[in-house]
Amino acid sequence: MPHTLANFESALTQFNENVLTMASTARQNLKNAVEGLLTRNAELCAEAIADDDDVNNLERTIDREGFEILMRYNPVAGDLRQVLAGMKIANNLERVSDQAESIARRARKILKHPELPEVSLVEPIHQLADQLLAESAEAYAAGEVERSLALYQRDEELDKLHRKAIKELTKAIESNTAMVKPYLHLIFIVRCLERVGDHSVNIAEDTVFSEKAADIRHLGPEETASLLESRS
Repeated sequence: MPHTLANFESALTQFNENVLTMASTARQNLKNAVEGLLTRNAELCAEAIADDDDVNNLERTIDREGFEILMRYNPVAGDLRQVLAGMKIANNLERVSDQAESIARRARKILKHPELPEVSLVEPIHQLADQLLAESAEAYAAGEVERSLALYQRDEELDKLHRKAIKELTKAIESNTAMVKPYLHLIFIVRCLERVGDHSVNIAEDTVFSEKAADIRHLGPEETASLLESRS
């Protein structure tokens, strides 16, 4: 059949572009949700909630395109891994957008209460979570294994910030029982941002799988290094 290779390459390019568009949209949703909280802007929160539908639609498109590539072109080796990884990455990005929606909904409830000084704890956590998400998407786009692996250490930093914020918010609840509900919403928002870091690490692991045919989930640094060395 003429032009089969060109058609396959075009379909694969479109598939990858949609994954990156989904990453950008999910990241923007997260930014809108957090900025809505920090600036007490309910409209930004509403935008993050509404735009979650765009991410859901993109995931459905990516799944459809992925299955079509698998059935029509029967890709093998690296091409096959790229499609499988892209579909898994789309699933993680959909969950990132879900976290953004959850943050936005909780933020709108917080905005009904007087301003809490502890809201400022969210900003550095979001900044690091956003960096993790951006790095994971860029590493996927460039096929950079080392850059993907560097996200493990960044995620540990995010976990530390998360634990510190939870402690401070727990103390705030104990000293101001009249504001228990908004403080609890803040605790869940911080946890949502920590989960964004986990999803970013998952994306990084899928990039490594795509590039090196290595499943590094649940492995420690030494086992990961040994496995990748055997695949080089």
